[in-house]
Order: sequence, then structure tokens, then C-alpha cells
Amino acid sequence: MKFITVNSYEELSKKAADIIAAQVILKPNCVLGLATGSSPVGTYKNLIKKVENGEISFKDVTSVNLDEYVGLSGSHDQSYRYFMNDNLFDHVDIDKAKTHVPNGCAADLVKEGEEYDNLVKALGGIDLQLLGIGLDGHIGFNEPDDCFTGPTHPVTLDPSTIEANARFFASKDDVPKSAITMGMMSIMQAKRILLVANGKAKLDILKKSMEGPITPEVPASILQLHPDVTVIYSEN
Repeated sequence: MKFITVNSYEELSKKAADIIAAQVILKPNCVLGLATGSSPVGTYKNLIKKVENGEISFKDVTSVNLDEYVGLSGSHDQSYRYFMNDNLFDHVDIDKAKTHVPNGCAADLVKEGEEYDNLVKALGGIDLQLLGIGLDGHIGFNEPDDCFTGPTHPVTLDPSTIEANARFFASKDDVPKSAITMGMMSIMQAKRILLVANGKAKLDILKKSMEGPITPEVPASILQLHPDVTVIYSEN
């Protein structure tokens, strides 16, 4: 595991974008696993600049996102499909038919999870998976539990996650209480993992995840078992 500490969120975002851009240059038809939330926004802005400057192209890239809120359609401005369109896909030359986000409005979420895992397998797996980390150690929406869950699955969100995400909604009551998330199987089978985290509040959980015991009570601790993980952290 490679741990990189930088001095600012801007530097974190640039370095993360450089790593993703290198993946795209090395394999133009790569499969990128993408994340939402505030941490990767700067990374996506830097990637957009690289496309605009002609440094990289997403025309042959396929993407698979980690998760989606249950009950929010892609047109809802707080859905993760909307987030990805607004923060990346609408601004680069990617084929949106090759961008994939779990369907939070599926009638059968378990079946949706199975189909999503089959899609990832059919694509040959993920070449590079971008992750953030929650204050409780969740990656994707894999919350602290008594076991690691492998498949893509529906999950009830932890109160701390709902509290953290409330800033994106009119009130905490508007935050969906459940989601569908890629499980540990597809995440851990990614060839490379890039985790970005910023803010002093994330340092304690990062240390627990990277240096503490491997336990489903700290979901991100499973990353210690992956052979190629890069963590970029800024306290600012």
C-alpha cells in the first residue's frame, strides 16, 4: 500500500487525476470504477481540463459507479447518476451508453445487484477503482457490519452516513435511508485501487483502516489485503 500525503485538496485532486489519466493513456479502453461525494469532485475537474487540453480522451473508456440511493431516479438532482453527469460525463467525450450506475429504482434490488456484478465480470473487471472513505470507514456504501459482503447489494445507511450526506439535501429527513452498493468482491478484484481523502476528520479512520486490524467493523480495512492500493491524503 502506498500512502501519499499532500498539502492541499487542490494538490490531492491533481495527483489523483494524473494517476487516472495515466491509466487511460496506458489502456484507452480501460474500465474505470468511479465514486461520488465531495472528495472526488476536484479530481473530476482536473480530468475535464485534461480532456479539454487534448491530453486524454474518454471515447473508449467504460465506467462503473459504486452505488446509488434507493428510490432516486437518474434525473433527481441528488442521485449519483445526476452527480456523475454533472461533474464529469457531460463535460468529456465519454459514450454515456458505456457509463454504468446501479439502478436505485429497480423493482428487485437483489436481482439488480446480481446483474451489476455480471456486468462488471463481462467487462473483464475494473482496471482502476477510485474510492473515498466515510468517517465510519465505509467504502462505497459498505457500512460497518459483522461480516464483509461480497456481491452488489442493498444496504441500510448508517445514521452517521445519513448525517454526513445531509448537507447535500434540504434537510436530514430528505436523505434516503438506503442504497444499493457494489460489494467488496468487485472492489477487491479491481486491478488497482486509488483512495482519496481530505480533511483532519478523516485521518483517524484512515489510520484504523490502513494500520489497524482487518475487520468488517472498519470496512476499508479490507484494502490491506489488496496488492495495489494508493491512498492520497490532505488534511486541508
